Amino acid sequence: MTALLIGNVGVIADERRMSDYRAKVLHTLELYGGGFMIRGGAFEALEGAWRPTHLSVMRFPTAAAARRWYHSPEYRAIVPLREGTHMDLILLEGEIEDGGD
Repeated sequence: MTALLIGNVGVIADERRMSDYRAKVLHTLELYGGGFMIRGGAFEALEGAWRPTHLSVMRFPTAAAARRWYHSPEYRAIVPLREGTHMDLILLEGEIEDGGD
């Protein structure tokens, strides 16, 4: 089953360090079969109270691969670059719908 990670970056503590994190994170995703589907861009909250500020959607072949990435030494090595920055990260697992009936 495909897994998606939905991430929201909130208040950034150190813009320079966060820029370094952003430059390095894609490589760590790719090592575990992942990548960005959407990185940033316009969005609109249609319902609810959640007011994200910067959204990204990452895709992995499985939830296990996403978890391996999240706990990997490669990713853990760059996490300190975003220290003090608010981050939400949600793992969603399921079948990708093709829209056909």
